[in-house]
Amino acid sequence: MFEEFVQRVRALLGRLRRAERRELREFRRWAETTDRLVHLSVLVFVPLLIGLVTLLSNAVPQLSFLLFPPLASGSYTLFVDPRGKYADPVQFVAGLTIGAACGLGALWVATAVLTLPSGQFQVAAGAAVLATLATGLITWPFDIEEPSAYSTALLALLVQPTQRLTFLGSIFLASSIVAVVFVVWRNRFYDRRATVLYESTTGDDHVLVPMRGEHAHATAMLGARLAAAHEAGKVVLLDIVSDTGAAETERAMLNGGVEAGTVEAGGVNKTDQVSDAVRERVERLESRAATIETRVGVPCQVVVATGEESAAATTLQAAESTNCDLIAAPYESEHGALTTYLRELFRGRSDVLVHRSRNGRTRWRRVLVPVRRASDVAHHMVDFAIRLAGGSGRVAVATCIGDSGDRRRAESMLADLAEPFVGDIETRVSGTDIHSFLGRASPEYDLVIIGASQDRSAASRFITPPTFERLDDLETDVAIVDRSH
Repeated sequence: MFEEFVQRVRALLGRLRRAERRELREFRRWAETTDRLVHLSVLVFVPLLIGLVTLLSNAVPQLSFLLFPPLASGSYTLFVDPRGKYADPVQFVAGLTIGAACGLGALWVATAVLTLPSGQFQVAAGAAVLATLATGLITWPFDIEEPSAYSTALLALLVQPTQRLTFLGSIFLASSIVAVVFVVWRNRFYDRRATVLYESTTGDDHVLVPMRGEHAHATAMLGARLAAAHEAGKVVLLDIVSDTGAAETERAMLNGGVEAGTVEAGGVNKTDQVSDAVRERVERLESRAATIETRVGVPCQVVVATGEESAAATTLQAAESTNCDLIAAPYESEHGALTTYLRELFRGRSDVLVHRSRNGRTRWRRVLVPVRRASDVAHHMVDFAIRLAGGSGRVAVATCIGDSGDRRRAESMLADLAEPFVGDIETRVSGTDIHSFLGRASPEYDLVIIGASQDRSAASRFITPPTFERLDDLETDVAIVDRSH
């Protein structure tokens, strides 16, 4: 009884750990987009920085609480647009400090020349005008415009005479602390988010290629070039054989154990016929593996599986047993749609890339990546494009907005999508629909990488079929990418 209870507890803990890992993985994918990452950073760093400055203010009574409003707004300006016009840490510190100095200077002039109001928190209108005017005149020619500088200039008019120098020093010290934290965050995390946060750039280096169809060799080369981007990359060529005896013979020949095998099928000895077929299959697999290792320089392994279940289930099981995190499968269609085999692969737990080869091309220097929005799948596709194009290739990331789309927002989305990656990436915004754009632009490229639209509802897919199902007329190679969900 006690052992049964312990086993149940262990099983429950195991399910909880798996659920926790799954939730963390989903959260990481959700947070991959630049917009969400920036807003999460604002929610974390701005309150923490204000809390830190508050602690310093409590510890050092001379630090004025008046500096907090401009500091909070300035910190938000830094983190919300890390590569924007006002995201310069030097400009941030100089702007706030100059604004405070201008405010104090205006207060001194007003005290000497003007009659100040008698109320405790009343400020002479002339002093306010002079403070904002001086701030604008000084920050403009030095190109250190900072919106929060005007806040510090006006707040300086409320500082008591005995605290004016302390207020100026407080502004400089507090803004410097924020600027240092911002620089560390931007350089160490934000600018490196593709390698630190994006799963696409650290995974998919073990590629399984089912050797099916006329252009399986081209798909195998594509998988090899994806794997070659990482030092630990490898390619596994999968041959699915329906007959158990033929599979055993093929494995023996691949391992160098026999020259040819004898296979019994239905009680009939088919030694010569099957041996020739097996020999031809083995020679073809070995030749392709050797070509991959020679031309791409990535280790290549050949695995033979028996298709006792469905071919898709066998492929998914082989990917798990060989520790492959990406399945690169040749394109197959029936009645104008993907075959059941490919659709079952999309429903599996492995990342899948379906490659439609037009003429057996094995090198892709120019790659086009059309996207609907920034997402983990879009990052995946851009990463794949960079791997395939290499250092001398060219990658274009495009989106279609139609006649009434917001071009500025689309350009910003593409810039955020391309910025984290290293490589020659151009962005294109088209005012036409996706099918017309690809029909016009695809001849300029060797490969078009698109998403599988698995995140869309069944009703949406019924009303507007996925893009890849409407690309039969394209004469260039197409790769359909799906991340496991």
